[in-house]
Amino acid sequence: MALHRRIAVLVVSALVTLLALSGVAQAQEKYKVRLATVPMDGGMRNTVAGKGAATAVLTGAKLTVTGTFEGLLSPATNAHVHRGPAMGVRGSSFAELVVEKAPKGTVTGSVDLTPEQLRGLRAGQLYIQIASEKAPDGNLWGWFVR
Repeated sequence: MALHRRIAVLVVSALVTLLALSGVAQAQEKYKVRLATVPMDGGMRNTVAGKGAATAVLTGAKLTVTGTFEGLLSPATNAHVHRGPAMGVRGSSFAELVVEKAPKGTVTGSVDLTPEQLRGLRAGQLYIQIASEKAPDGNLWGWFVR
């Protein structure tokens, strides 16, 4: 009888440990993004304008983005997730988001991040950039912050 109790206790302990670990693995991290105009010179005043905001939830390695923007001087054309060497420094894009093709709209999408991109997210190196017809190299951008 004592052996059966020990086995039962071990089985229950193992199940509790597995449930706890699965909960940790699915813990969510939440991020905010404030979309503002990209750095510009005087000649870009007629092409770059607007603002927006987004939120992102990281579950495991999947980053899910939902946001809105407004005030663009021409319709949005595309949106991407980029990684720069530091916050505020441009970098290359690695994932596309879905953006409404209008001066005002939504930006959404999900991205499966690599371990390197996850480190970049947590280090403040990842950002969203929305381009528009009059500003194909970028109209709005904003960093993922906790």
